Amino acid sequence: MNKGEREALAGLLPFEVEPRLPNGRHRVLKEFVMSEIRRSAGCPRRRPLRPALLAPALALGVAVAVGVPALLGGGTPAYAVSKNADGTLTITINQAKDPEPLEATLRGMGVNAVVDYIPIGKRCSPQPRSTSFLSRQEAQHPADGRPFLIWPADEPEFRIDPAAVKPGQTAVLEFSVSADEKTAGIWANISNGPVAPCTLVDSDEAPLGPPPGWDG
Repeated sequence: MNKGEREALAGLLPFEVEPRLPNGRHRVLKEFVMSEIRRSAGCPRRRPLRPALLAPALALGVAVAVGVPALLGGGTPAYAVSKNADGTLTITINQAKDPEPLEATLRGMGVNAVVDYIPIGKRCSPQPRSTSFLSRQEAQHPADGRPFLIWPADEPEFRIDPAAVKPGQTAVLEFSVSADEKTAGIWANISNGPVAPCTLVDSDEAPLGPPPGWDG
């Protein structure tokens, strides 16, 4: 088929044999593709830190993130767990919605913990959840007496000391949660025996921990 025959055949079709962009749109598309190529060439992918690079950070007392939580809609993690040079763990909660991932992260790091988020107007039932909670003096680091829960004033994060939780014991972390899913308070203790699951019930009492006057 010669050129004239191809042109005659193309004229019988209801659309062009090779669809074409208008000149203006073709130029814009070309500029976009070229800009993407230049941007990609100038932004190399980030590589994860190797273990050899993490060790100096620990030696300098820098907290190294080890928890890998799910991300919120804006890319912010629902929580973060970092291990500090002194052995404590720093926990930051950005959205107190589902406690199970945080609980699983702590258990994966060797802390036998039970974590519960308690909305305003609710509390855990039954209370107390254990008949063998430790006293304040007992729930401390065995060497230097550091408390299990360390919550610096005016800070959104807090620390726990895994060394205070002995084999066979269970750490209990209860968080009161505001309407915007932010933590408003913390209660923590360590139990020598079983810990009852938290069943949320309506309550106008203090939301965390055993009832007032309990001295166990």
